[in-house]
Amino acid sequence: RKMNRGTTKQGDVMFSKSEKISVELLSLTYGTFVARLLKENDNAEEVNLQLHKIGSNIGNRLIDEFLSKSRKTACKDFREIADVIAKYGFKMYLGVTAEVAKWNEDDTQFSIYIENNPLSEFVMLPIHLQQTLWYSNLLCGVIKGALEKINVMVEC
Repeated sequence: RKMNRGTTKQGDVMFSKSEKISVELLSLTYGTFVARLLKENDNAEEVNLQLHKIGSNIGNRLIDEFLSKSRKTACKDFREIADVIAKYGFKMYLGVTAEVAKWNEDDTQFSIYIENNPLSEFVMLPIHLQQTLWYSNLLCGVIKGALEKINVMVEC
């Protein structure tokens, strides 16, 4: 199911009204932050957990701002929640529109794809981390934290 153009345009309007920082600054700052976590922990799995926890705390706070600025009403189902995250949330906070795909048969599980992830703009992971470090795990945490704040329990 595709979102209509009007919904995507509403996401564009929300993005145009939001405060912005440069993609370069965001990417470099986040990269430095992840590098620091890796230096302190020397364990990709632990860094994955920390990124998720930090993201969850961010999402827990962002949801209030998102709801007040977007003036979105309650979503009717999990598919609509996914579309709002992809088309509104990612646009409002990262300036990108994400794609929702790979729904399971029960409509309880999906994947979100970001074509141009601003967090990984200038990143080249060392080979030994490519299979173990979930570099953008912060985003999973943000989604989980935001949804749990509004009583939608999810797993990432």
